Amino acid sequence: MTIDYYQQNADEFFNGTINVDMSNIYQHFTNDLPTDSLILDAGCGSGRDSKAFLDMGYQVEAFDASSEMVKRASKHTGLDVKYAVFDDVTAIDKYDAIWCCASLLHVPESDLPTTLLKLTDALKPNGIWYLSFKYGSEQREKDGRLFTDVNEERLATLVSAMPHAEVKRTWITEDNRPDRNERWINAILVKR
Repeated sequence: MTIDYYQQNADEFFNGTINVDMSNIYQHFTNDLPTDSLILDAGCGSGRDSKAFLDMGYQVEAFDASSEMVKRASKHTGLDVKYAVFDDVTAIDKYDAIWCCASLLHVPESDLPTTLLKLTDALKPNGIWYLSFKYGSEQREKDGRLFTDVNEERLATLVSAMPHAEVKRTWITEDNRPDRNERWINAILVKR
């Protein structure tokens, strides 16, 4: 369902997100991240963030579940963006940082704990992990896409089931896209 939306609306999504200024979020993520770090952009969409991290001097690997988005992200970034889903992540202690900007929100609520554990495993000890969700407390469908909304309580519950992760910081933001009026919960996690 959700992947079909991105397959059919890839150009619209790419054009609507590629130029959004995310520098206010990048600062929180890269503040303690050495420039030789390897970042996994998990669910990279347009490749906007992968390109920004490459331009900052980081090493980046990226994947997306929509083959149409993979094509656009590969072209935009020059990376070999992988066509994959979260369940395809099998690395152990590989990444210095993981970036999940507006991507985990499409994972069904019942699958989210397992997905989060897989990603935690892929992160090196002391690694940094950014994730964001639309702010709320339900799972819902909108315009052919599944959304799992998260608030502070739901985030705390999810993280409590991850024995090797802890929340370093959370904050609420307004959507950076000018035509949107949505709130987001952002979190920086650290792997213990």
